[in-house]
Amino acid sequence: MATVTFDGATRHYAGGERPAVDALDLEIGDGEFLVLVGPSGCGKSTSLRMLAGLEPVDGGQIRIGDRDVSHVDPSDRDIAMVFQNYALYPHMSVADNMGFALKIAGRPKDEIGKRVREAADILDLTEFLDRKPKALSGGQRQRVAMGRAIVRNPQVFCMDEPLSNLDAKLRVATRTQIASLQRRLAVTTVYVTHDQVEAMTMGDRVAVLKDGLLQQVDKPRAMYDHPNNMFVAGFIGSPAMNLFTLPVGPDGTAYLGGFALPVPRAALSQLDDGGRVAVGVRPEDLVVVDSGQGIAATVVLVEELGSDAFVHAAVPQGDDPHDEVMLVARVNPKSPPDKGDKVWLAPSSAEIVHAFDPVGGARLTP
Repeated sequence: MATVTFDGATRHYAGGERPAVDALDLEIGDGEFLVLVGPSGCGKSTSLRMLAGLEPVDGGQIRIGDRDVSHVDPSDRDIAMVFQNYALYPHMSVADNMGFALKIAGRPKDEIGKRVREAADILDLTEFLDRKPKALSGGQRQRVAMGRAIVRNPQVFCMDEPLSNLDAKLRVATRTQIASLQRRLAVTTVYVTHDQVEAMTMGDRVAVLKDGLLQQVDKPRAMYDHPNNMFVAGFIGSPAMNLFTLPVGPDGTAYLGGFALPVPRAALSQLDDGGRVAVGVRPEDLVVVDSGQGIAATVVLVEELGSDAFVHAAVPQGDDPHDEVMLVARVNPKSPPDKGDKVWLAPSSAEIVHAFDPVGGARLTP
């Protein structure tokens, strides 16, 4: 197996105002499962395609192990790609689909059969080896695509949104299978998704991109607890973190709906705009408190999910009744408030309040 290194890797499409991937520096460990995540157009798929050799590298380097593969033909990179649309040959059986790359490479028939059977056993596809793709479900077809990658025994797996064509229930089951399979095979894997829940549950580490720039790379829990900037804070987590830009009083407090949110003095000293601060609180860190003891809010919507319930509530700001901000809070699913109810919400502790620079978006709190 091998490490993967993006060393200032850049891709600039003709006519583009900015690079699709801008000087990406990223080190992926041997056997690591790294997830590239971000909104549409952020450069995650382009980064993966550069690694696979399907997009040219306009600047910097991409290395697999100690080998610079920036300008190496895709067939010589020892990479196996798993695509969103399965890309199976409809006229071939499952076994023939899985072994096709080995057949093209001129491997002996006995070796191909052995590798295909081993991969089919790993993926629970043994009973389907003689079937055609049209006789399989979406999840089974994706496992065949995985099997086709496994039989090649590559140094690196590249997976480009492989679950996006599956329904919600099947996605959950299949992502568990992929994650456990990767850990079993210990093959370095770069996985692209726009779904941050997938990213958080599957990856050893997660790399967040925006506009071609790497925003943060970290373990899922560390990224959730300590986002580098406002973009990562708002992107990672479902529901998203509540973010507000608020004026800071002389006593170092920021008021939301008449409730004082303490801002660490160390954070205030870093502000580019000393009079305002961006404050973030996750929905699960807001608790319902007694009347008058927290942020006064009016419930606009209640999302009941069985094991969880979330309220979307409006908080008035200032004297204008139309000047209000929205926040989301997790509440007791057994007795959620009703639409139109007035509730009081407060952070469960001062330590869980995040502070960001409202100008550049950088994190201010430790």
